[in-house]
Amino acid sequence: MSIAFLAVIAALLYLAAAGLQLASALQHSGSLSRSLIVIGVFALGCHAYLTWHNIYGPNGINFGFFRIFSLIFLGINCACLLALIKRPLQNLLIILFPLSAVAVLTATLGPDTAAGEQKIPLGVAVHIGSSVVAYSILTLAAIQAALLAAQDAQLRRRQMGGFLSVLPPLQLMESMLFELIWVGFMGLTLSIGTGVIFMDDIFAQHLVHKTVLSIAAWMLFAVLLCGRHWLGWRSQTAVRLTVTGFSVLMLAFLGSKLVLELVLERG
Repeated sequence: MSIAFLAVIAALLYLAAAGLQLASALQHSGSLSRSLIVIGVFALGCHAYLTWHNIYGPNGINFGFFRIFSLIFLGINCACLLALIKRPLQNLLIILFPLSAVAVLTATLGPDTAAGEQKIPLGVAVHIGSSVVAYSILTLAAIQAALLAAQDAQLRRRQMGGFLSVLPPLQLMESMLFELIWVGFMGLTLSIGTGVIFMDDIFAQHLVHKTVLSIAAWMLFAVLLCGRHWLGWRSQTAVRLTVTGFSVLMLAFLGSKLVLELVLERG
């Protein structure tokens, strides 16, 4: 089986799983379909193999824009499926799985934007791994925040029909949001810490914007968690700071890679 064909299979599996969950949500079913789990796990397995094939080569690691984009969605999906063991996050899959299908196809069939494969020291690999974990969890938090904002707006208008009516109660949605933020914040702390320790110069010209924006995102999430603990900040404030922090973090990583590799054509 060719890699391109496997990428198409993975994308179709993701879309099928998303369709199943969307149909379940429209039928106001709060249960998790076994078929969804089976199809999702198969899609995730194909995605993991494709990510390994696309990133790891005989001469080192290739962290091109589209390939790292696919790796992040792999991490997001793994985190979401693991969270389903204890938390009802299945409606996030309606958004995540179609985006994952796009990520798999572009990483496999799209252009290679990196300058080439490179050897990665262990410390730098830990930094990259913790960064992917942090981005993955905080992406889930941002999507959760968007759903919470929509749910809160409908409650204020006293209109709870359609897709949002199958979401968990607002208080539980808020609790799940802060659980995701805590885990993502710890991952981001580890990412910045290992960057300071293992990177040669995190304030070098090609890294300074990424470093400054990552620290700015870390500070936003720290303020949010402190405000939650000491001042009891609730949904609206949490949503605004979560989306702002996530946007800054994505600009730090994906934005810088996008400019360097696709606009300036540098690896």
